[in-house]
Parts: sequence; C-alpha cells; structure tokens
Amino acid sequence: MPVLPGAEPYRHDGGETGVLLCHGFTGSPQSLRPWAEYLAERGLTVSLPLLPGHGTRWEDMQLTGWPDWYAEVDRELRVLRERCARVFVAGLSMGGALALRLAARHGDAVSGVIVVNPAAALHGLAARALPVVRHLLPSTKGIASDIARVGSTELGYDRVPLRAADSLRAFLRRVDGELPEVTQPLLLLHSTQDHVVPPSDSARILSRVSSTDVTEILLEQSYHVATLDHDADRIFEESHAFIGRLAPSVGKEGTAVGG
Repeated sequence: MPVLPGAEPYRHDGGETGVLLCHGFTGSPQSLRPWAEYLAERGLTVSLPLLPGHGTRWEDMQLTGWPDWYAEVDRELRVLRERCARVFVAGLSMGGALALRLAARHGDAVSGVIVVNPAAALHGLAARALPVVRHLLPSTKGIASDIARVGSTELGYDRVPLRAADSLRAFLRRVDGELPEVTQPLLLLHSTQDHVVPPSDSARILSRVSSTDVTEILLEQSYHVATLDHDADRIFEESHAFIGRLAPSVGKEGTAVGG
C-alpha cells in the first residue's frame, strides 16, 4: 500500500549529534515532523522513521506487532551511531516507550532521552480483555488527533486494530520491567490534560527509571499530541536546550547552519 501523503519518514544529515524521533501507536511521522525540522534547522542529524504497519491503512497494522516497531527504531539507532558521535532518542506516546527501551538496551550508546506524554500501560477493563476480544473484533474507534489547538490535525488511523493493540499492551509491560535500566539524562514533558495517556503513566516512568539527571515539564495548554498543539514550540526549544547542555557542539553546529 502507498504511504499516505504527509506520513513519509524524514531524515536529515547534519552535524555529529544525532536525534532519533519515534512516533506513536496508529500515528505517523507527521505528528513529529515539525519537531524534526526544528532540530534539523539547528544543525542536528535527524531520523524520523515510519513504523511498520503505520501510515497506510489500519488493516496493514493488523499484520505487525511490537517486535516489528521496535526493530525499526533499533535499526535506525544503529545507523545514526555509525555517523554521529552522540545520539539522543525521543518519542511521543508509544514512541516514548520505544525510546525508553532503546535507552535501556543500548546503554552508553544513547546520550539522553526525551519523551512527550509517554505511554507506560494500557488501562481499564478493555485493555485486560484484549487477548480475548482481539479474536472477536478486528478494530475499535481511533485515538488520533487528541489536540486542543483548533485547526491542528494528526494524520493517524481512525480505527485501532485490536491485534496490534494487544501487542502494544505486551510491549508496555515489557518496557515497564526494563525502566530501571534507563540511566541516561531524561527530559519528560507531559500534558495536564490528556485523553489518551493519563498523567499517571509519566509518574510511573519517573518513579521507575534510574536516571539521576531528570527534568519534568508540565504542558498546560495541550492534549495528547502536544507536538502539534499549543505547547509545540516549548517542546522543541526545551529539547534543543537539553541536547545542547549534554552535547556542547550542538550550538556550534546550529551557528554553522545559520539556525
């Protein structure tokens, strides 16, 4: 199936500091594209892959699961490591969970982690019923475009494939067990109003990681897809400052590009 216009992966070859951005469940690179372009304009090398099963039609996602999604970002991280002196991982929602697992598994190969409204678990009776319900129903209503800003839209599926959702449930449980292995500096930004991922998920992550350099920022004007919402500029600026603090050459790279 052809990729939906706007859902294409994004890559930019910049300086010696790289950033891997991971999009969310049933979403696409479109939700992080402005963030990726902001960092690229400031001289960073940026990779924003399209996860398998995403960016086409929800039926395609039924054929994929968390090992496919994780393998894609793991591969992109290895590519960045080959050309960059430092690599940071970042993500939105499920993408935040992917970024945290990369940090847990790759150790010093990851210089820092940035997550926005990261998912830590699937909640409620519906989530617990997924192992059975996925055999009875193919999909349920979508979760895309939880955005406060009028006129801003996320390019995501209007249906959630339940087989993939059950795989996500299993993945988040796995990541929860690996959070103590996350030791890198962590920037966590989360919305005070989020209709997809509750704030308790961010609290859970902060309580479980072993990072000692931790910054938590509340986003008071945005819903779940904060990277396309009122707080987007703050996310971009704070993430760039976080990277610059840990990789001082970033400022020089930005100057060289004229950003």
